[in-house]
Amino acid sequence: MNFRPEGTQEEPEINLIPLIDVLLVILIFLAASTSFTQQRQLNVSLPQAQADAIEQTPTLNLAISRDGLYALNGSYVNADSDQALADALQQAAAAKPDATLSIDADRLATHGSVVRALEAARLAHITRVHFLTQDGP
Repeated sequence: MNFRPEGTQEEPEINLIPLIDVLLVILIFLAASTSFTQQRQLNVSLPQAQADAIEQTPTLNLAISRDGLYALNGSYVNADSDQALADALQQAAAAKPDATLSIDADRLATHGSVVRALEAARLAHITRVHFLTQDGP
């Protein structure tokens, strides 16, 4: 029993007004919560430390310049690769068993050159590494 006439079917209709209202509220929320400032450079202040004097154990001093050059116990080391630096550290550590490696990196030295020194210390089987810092004001 169909009481509707066959020619009068209503076409379904999508009401866009609620959809537009929801999208407008989402857009306002995103615009209000978004920060439009960009930080291109982080100002990092390197830490200063105060510590007691290093105990009197044999020490290997590795200095790293801002240009990425290495000096081991005051003499320049030609470190073309991690293995070359590791060989120099291993030769110096052979004369001083149980030596501690003290890394004195320039404040402007790259992170990669310090990591390279740590990797060379690992390859040379040096397990005790200290970083030298300046005393605070």
